[in-house]
Amino acid sequence: MNPNTFFDAVVIGAGAIGSSVAYHLCQRGMKVALVDSGDIGGGTSSHCDTYAQLSDKQPGFDTEQGQHSITYMRELAQKFSYDVELAKRGTLWISESEEELAVATNYVSRQQQNGVNMRMVDKQELHEWEPYLREDIPGGHWSPEDTSVNPYRLCFGFVEEAKKMGLQVFLYEPVTAIKRDADGAVCRVVTSEREFNTKYVFNCAGVWAPMIGKMVDVDIPIIPRKGVILITEATFPIVKQKVQEFGYMATKFGDTSYTRYLDPEVERCNVSFIIEQTPDRNLMIGSSRSFSGYDTVSDIETIRAIARRAVQMMPVLKEINCLRTYAGVRPYVDDHLPILSDVPEVPGFYIAAGHEGDGISLSAITGKMMAQYLFGEKTEIDIGKMHLSRFSKT
Repeated sequence: MNPNTFFDAVVIGAGAIGSSVAYHLCQRGMKVALVDSGDIGGGTSSHCDTYAQLSDKQPGFDTEQGQHSITYMRELAQKFSYDVELAKRGTLWISESEEELAVATNYVSRQQQNGVNMRMVDKQELHEWEPYLREDIPGGHWSPEDTSVNPYRLCFGFVEEAKKMGLQVFLYEPVTAIKRDADGAVCRVVTSEREFNTKYVFNCAGVWAPMIGKMVDVDIPIIPRKGVILITEATFPIVKQKVQEFGYMATKFGDTSYTRYLDPEVERCNVSFIIEQTPDRNLMIGSSRSFSGYDTVSDIETIRAIARRAVQMMPVLKEINCLRTYAGVRPYVDDHLPILSDVPEVPGFYIAAGHEGDGISLSAITGKMMAQYLFGEKTEIDIGKMHLSRFSKT
């Protein structure tokens, strides 16, 4: 065996999750190869918005993950020599009706009971903060812990720091096979360009994780869920922080506890209003959720529905020009929890995927916990409920 081809671990996928896993394994003194069929952060991590949020998660375990990860991400941002453009900016959520406001009030109460920093905002305060909102919006809530971060820079931050510890990166090399030894354990990763001998393989390929799983006969129940975002011309200050409608929770989790009063086009495209302004004063406007396979075309129907919803919620946007759009596919799992797991049937094979729209938010803690898991340590939070075995048929 050529010693130059041996790595303690091969991490497949150089997005936010894979780059974090690679960084944390390198911290443990492991020789690590990070492999991707494209570039660093070139997949889902570069086709999303710029927030690590607590406020888009269900109370309890889901939020607990986010709290640990965002706190840890802030610590890492202080240590990294690479600027990830992290800033604690908060999210202002808006409720379009009294019925929706009541559901939001219950949600905030549950989060507060768990120690989450979040509070309701009445109509007067809401419109003082964001005067361009439609005048009849009755109120909302404020989540000050939500943090903006540049997703590209976050991926590069993990990678550049890991390179200082010996990480080797192999880009534009699709994995074509994973070989196993006589005992069924992983022993080799084959790409379009070379082979890596290894003891451990970490599948961090996001929506493409099921394809990697098939290489070792492992079924991974992740499917792509597309989201479209609009980018406008640079304009005058319109929003002071991220503004998001509470209806987003219904589009994400399929919440049917209240009625959203939508026109058919907006409802058909599963759209909710989200807006944030970049440092260059462009507006990012979203969002949509649809199961459209791996297609990343920004279809005109969805673009129109997002623009329509945005103007309904903030009429001033009618005067702003849209410059471009982009779409990304998110790794969706039915129970909305990621898969963080070993695979006992395939020794040495680990999965860290299925974060849907939370990959940026949960990247820091995911990488840390996968390293802890590999070394047999107690993980930062109990990841037992995120094991692949939860999908086993009984």
